[in-house]
Amino acid sequence: MSEKVKIFIELTRLNKPIGFMLLFWPCVWGLTISYDFSLSLTSYFVYAFLFFSGSVLMRSAGCIVNDISDRKIDKLVERTKNRPIASEKISVFNAAIYAAILCLIAFLILINFNKFTIYMALLSMPLAFTYPLMKRFTYWPQLFLGITFNYGLLLAWISIQNEVSIIPIIFYLGATFWTLGYDTIYGYQDINDDEIIGVKSTSIKFKNNPKKFISFSYLVFISALFIVGFLMEYNLFFYLSLIVPILHLFYFQVFSLNVNDERNCLAKFKSNNLLGLIILTNIIIGKVF
Repeated sequence: MSEKVKIFIELTRLNKPIGFMLLFWPCVWGLTISYDFSLSLTSYFVYAFLFFSGSVLMRSAGCIVNDISDRKIDKLVERTKNRPIASEKISVFNAAIYAAILCLIAFLILINFNKFTIYMALLSMPLAFTYPLMKRFTYWPQLFLGITFNYGLLLAWISIQNEVSIIPIIFYLGATFWTLGYDTIYGYQDINDDEIIGVKSTSIKFKNNPKKFISFSYLVFISALFIVGFLMEYNLFFYLSLIVPILHLFYFQVFSLNVNDERNCLAKFKSNNLLGLIILTNIIIGKVF
């Protein structure tokens, strides 16, 4: 039984929380900009817990679907060759059963929200489960991941406001470019194997000038934050506090990035978990002070 638990954890990447945290941060951003904090804080934390639970479950299911789709490719990549499905520690059928169970539990969480949120979430399912195929056809799978990974921002807004407005859309588009930047960094860990296999990515497309492309992506994200702050009528402290994520993105991540060093790329990628917390703090500053 302990071996089965170990395989399940490896399969769902529960031992690598960075994945579900990067899915969760946009959710809590959308929740925080839309929530009226003059109301009960208890409701806010209940919503946050539901979105966190959904992030863990859907990311776990997504990892399984990704590994089923990429099992032949994973065998050829040094970093992924020992994944449970690629190394045949678990069958495709059993892995698919796990994914179905996780999706069912996620659906039971979803039905706690209003109908508009439920419908919009169900519409996103094709995005979540076709992402693994994108790298076979386009150099922009990271863009597709950004569209998918940040969808929770819109859902969180809708769960409170029961409508869509320009504010969460701008934030969502900006966050998509955030993902485009950090996942391009992540892709440099496998770039040599990917080029040999024939897998496509923005890491390969922009390998001759990666910092310029990543900087552009992060600039779009920061610009979106300024626009959201203006539309939400946030105070001056919000704009001043944005100096922290700006320094983090452009100095710590881009300036000191070494795409030829796998450990450096992984560290920059993982630092986006801290960036998620920083942005949440920025939003709270804008709303409270």
